[in-house]
Amino acid sequence: MKEILARYIPERAIDMAFDLVVKCNVHLKIVNERVTRHGDYRKMPDGRHQITVNASLNKYRFLITLVHEIAHLIAFEKYGRYIKPHGIEWKKTFQQLMLPYIHPEVFPSKLLPVLAKHFKNPRASSDTDEKLSLALKQYDPKSDKNYIFELPLGSTFRLYNGQIFKKGNKKVKRYECVELNTGRIYLFNPNAEVELLN
Repeated sequence: MKEILARYIPERAIDMAFDLVVKCNVHLKIVNERVTRHGDYRKMPDGRHQITVNASLNKYRFLITLVHEIAHLIAFEKYGRYIKPHGIEWKKTFQQLMLPYIHPEVFPSKLLPVLAKHFKNPRASSDTDEKLSLALKQYDPKSDKNYIFELPLGSTFRLYNGQIFKKGNKKVKRYECVELNTGRIYLFNPNAEVELLN
């Protein structure tokens, strides 16, 4: 397991992450990219804990996602199955689990202030924290994807499923975008990744 973790997370985090996976009796599956999520946790019918994490994540996002999912497991075990998935119990657990990793030997120095701010009140997804998402993206392999907020008003873009949209105005926190095929309006997070067409 350590050899597998070594391919996906920062070197200085391997021993701590391995100990956490073993202590929590986690069956870790590293899977092909799912666009809608970075990872997930579920308790299997036989009582085992299964966590899946996308193989395509950079090593910093992979580590955060792994700990995020283990926090679900621990919070459910400690507080019961009826807590909110990203409620106060999960946030507290996630903060405690991440604390030993928020260190310059694990994360680059320029990420540390962004991580510290994020973990004061962690969100359901690192993607919904614009500053953290942008900071982590710097460590992704180069791609032809853009964030919605980077696109000019009125530009067209394509989603992973082939739908084509036209970018509209920002309403509070999200952008209104029209799907060109149906004329329906959808709201997009500013840091949703899309393919710019024109």
